Amino acid sequence: MAVLEQNVDSVCVNTLRTLAIDAVQQAVSGHPGLPMGAAPMAYALWQHVLQHDPRAPKWADRDRFVLSAGHGSMLLYALLHVYGYDLPLDELKRFRQWHSKTPGHPESADTVGVEATTGPLGQGTANAVGMAIAERALAAAFNRPGHTLVDHYTYALVSDGDLMEGISAEAASLAGHLGLSKLVYLYDSNSISLDGPTSLCFSTEDVSSRYRAYGWHVQEVRDGDTDVRGIVKALEAARAQASKPSLIVVKTTIGYGAPNRQGTSEAHGAPLGAAEVALAKERLGFDPKLQFHIPAAAAAHFRQASERGGQAHVQWRAKFAAYEKEFPELAKEFQRRMQGRMPADFSAKAAAALPRQAVGSAAATRDSGGKAENALAAIVPELMGGDADLSSSTKTSIAGSPNFDGRAGTGRNLRFGVREHAMGAIGNGILYHGGLRPFVSTFFVFSDYMRPAVRIAALAKLPLICVWTHDSVAVGEDGPTHQPVEHLAALRAMPNLHVFRPADANETNWSWKYALESQSTPCALVLSRQKLSVVDGSPERSEQGVARGAYVLQEASGAGPQIILIATGSEVELAAKARAELERAGMRTRLVSMPCWSLFAAQDRAWQDSVLPPKVHARVSVEAGSTFGWQRWTGDGGVALGLDRFGASAPGEVVLAKLGFTVENIVATAKACLACQTTGESGAR
Repeated sequence: MAVLEQNVDSVCVNTLRTLAIDAVQQAVSGHPGLPMGAAPMAYALWQHVLQHDPRAPKWADRDRFVLSAGHGSMLLYALLHVYGYDLPLDELKRFRQWHSKTPGHPESADTVGVEATTGPLGQGTANAVGMAIAERALAAAFNRPGHTLVDHYTYALVSDGDLMEGISAEAASLAGHLGLSKLVYLYDSNSISLDGPTSLCFSTEDVSSRYRAYGWHVQEVRDGDTDVRGIVKALEAARAQASKPSLIVVKTTIGYGAPNRQGTSEAHGAPLGAAEVALAKERLGFDPKLQFHIPAAAAAHFRQASERGGQAHVQWRAKFAAYEKEFPELAKEFQRRMQGRMPADFSAKAAAALPRQAVGSAAATRDSGGKAENALAAIVPELMGGDADLSSSTKTSIAGSPNFDGRAGTGRNLRFGVREHAMGAIGNGILYHGGLRPFVSTFFVFSDYMRPAVRIAALAKLPLICVWTHDSVAVGEDGPTHQPVEHLAALRAMPNLHVFRPADANETNWSWKYALESQSTPCALVLSRQKLSVVDGSPERSEQGVARGAYVLQEASGAGPQIILIATGSEVELAAKARAELERAGMRTRLVSMPCWSLFAAQDRAWQDSVLPPKVHARVSVEAGSTFGWQRWTGDGGVALGLDRFGASAPGEVVLAKLGFTVENIVATAKACLACQTTGESGAR
């Protein structure tokens, strides 16, 4: 290893520190402590180890860096600026301001060079595990003897708070099990959190021993405030590991350099104040009168690392050219995957692989979903994923493929174990990395454990596919703890998330197809345990209907509908039977299947009105879940037949009947609703 220029290193580290404290001070908002304490480890990584090219921030074989401790975002923005990414100094001066490229927490969609949107602590630790999984899987798929196309590392800077969160424990346990040797955490161990010293709540735990027990290689750097050389040595040792992920515990002082704030919680989440900023700059060897100052020597030194990264990128391009010459089809496939494009003619191939199921055939939509997934997996080789130890129930295994091997990188079935929190964020990490399309699966009631990751996927525009089965109180004997009630309403409230609850095998097929075609919106497939019959109208109308979110499944007789039944999932079959009875009773009844609210809401007014004519006020929605939000579609004169209580333990059909999900109750409710319209009364309840 080359001898480091310690004086230049110190100037560069202190440049990062002062840029951070100036930005936080100018914004009168932010977290200066972490950037000041963690600057040496970030600099050691970016200057001496990280393979990155600011001129090609999406270079496929670059190392990935995740700032899991996202509240320290100014450290990342300072790094991006000094190393030459498209983040001008003016953007650092606009830290946390409207439409700036320097928001309070890093946003991958807003700022070039930000690899992952990390908000809630712990998410980034699991994102990094997902990135490391993706690297191994792509290396196995594309590397050939004499041609190493994929060979990079994933680094995450994590904090005390990250490692307190349970998601980090789940992610680390899985990473150790998989032996993800190209995964490295830099742990900013400063023993301070927002409320005070971590001894308030985190005093007895030996983090190093815990991670060794997970199967990680663990090192410690005792002087993280100044020992750049020691951190680089630890990073090199971590890179030399062949079978374990690495944790480098770096002992730091939060707010290092601020004489009255360093080492205290006061440096954590508030500006230092003008007087303390001046004192800190003096102690760090900077002129207190200068703001956002980058010394010429530091700027030149930063450029050297950027130039080395550019050279590494040029060398990789030469490797790719040789690879492309010898393996032209593989090279095209690699480019397609990394660009996030679907295989050629995907739509036509998918339609052929997903045959329309005939009326009267019956299957649980979890079974239909498993068949659709496997049919599409044969067309989309980058599709991979897994479940929370539930594949026998969720039916999400890819047949004929082994389990994913973290060392070899082979296998498409990810065995997450009972780790829903980490599973969702690992799926996001795979998407951040690029080149693969992950799905994750569990029971619908446990989507609560995944919600933070699903929310980040929606916010970051990641097309994560969530397969959630056992979708309603029809789960039966397992009882209320396992019966989702409010989950549909809660997830539908999330922006940029498509929640599909298909009625039968056909709707399930097209939901899966739509989810794979989605480029910037996560999709949830909410599937049944019980068998559902294919409803009349589904084979002909469901493909277009699912893509539009809602459609007329069965039309009313005569001169247009007097009443409209709107249903989702397993209740569509019940509503179809109720419609038949209402028609026999002389009531012109339309049946609308609404598998995806958000897609229907996105349609133009003409389509919406063609499905739900404004003049038809008698409407009844039927769904075995919370009625919250249904008034949007039923209108003031309609009725939401749903469930605003928890379920019960009994056979599923008994629970449904006792809670009012019967043909007879739907018919009675529809008649009462129509009668109210005839008398001019409101039918809503």
